[in-house]
Amino acid sequence: TTDVAAHPEFADRRVTRTIDGQVVTGWFTEDFTLAELMTLRARERLPELRGTAFDGQESILTFDQVLDIAAEASAREGRAIGVAPELKHPSHFTALGLSMEDAFVAVLERRGLTGAEAPMLVQCFEVGPLERLSRRTDTPLLQLMARDGGPADRSALTYAAMATPEGLARVATYAKWIGADTAMIEPTPGTPSSLIADAHAAGLKVAAWTFRAENAFLPETDRVGTEPGGHGRLAGRLARFVGYGLDAAFMDQPGLAGR
Repeated sequence: TTDVAAHPEFADRRVTRTIDGQVVTGWFTEDFTLAELMTLRARERLPELRGTAFDGQESILTFDQVLDIAAEASAREGRAIGVAPELKHPSHFTALGLSMEDAFVAVLERRGLTGAEAPMLVQCFEVGPLERLSRRTDTPLLQLMARDGGPADRSALTYAAMATPEGLARVATYAKWIGADTAMIEPTPGTPSSLIADAHAAGLKVAAWTFRAENAFLPETDRVGTEPGGHGRLAGRLARFVGYGLDAAFMDQPGLAGR
């Protein structure tokens, strides 16, 4: 998150809006220019667990800047380092006349990232944006799914229905991957669901989100000690999921994955 609340010049931008059916009070990017956003500094989203040592050290990055960092690292390391951008609340922005899809595709075309081999996975919890992107680009697409609820742009559809063999077959018509809540893959520790097998049968690869090292985010069997911010057995948990057939993982502390 950012230090926007500490900027008195933006105090009057704090408003209450309904986003995807949820009432939210705060500051919204559509009310800022890029120049204004670039004056903000990043802050830790979970200070009670991770502290504030790095607060204020970095500014917000544009998508182009992230792509530059990945390209520079790829050249330095001699291997492809990809990115996994997420389209956040695209229907909300479309309703405001701000087409996230058009802006996103423009960047992909300018950067030569529209091919099936592009080092990128484009994520979204909504369905329509991915369906439309699949007709405009061959960049790999990933349908995000949560344990509860459903896509904001499909009121009659639930993620649970999308995770069935029939639902996965439909997802496979526009996406190459699904990104599932870890609870959908492992409802209880050590006992996997059929989701990975069903997705693979539909021709989809599976990523899981989000692996975090802190005890607060781990099942009791993977915790070490009682401190919520203490680190538990992240590597062991990840190894279980790999054993289930997981293809990729989203995690906050990738450097700890092999420990």
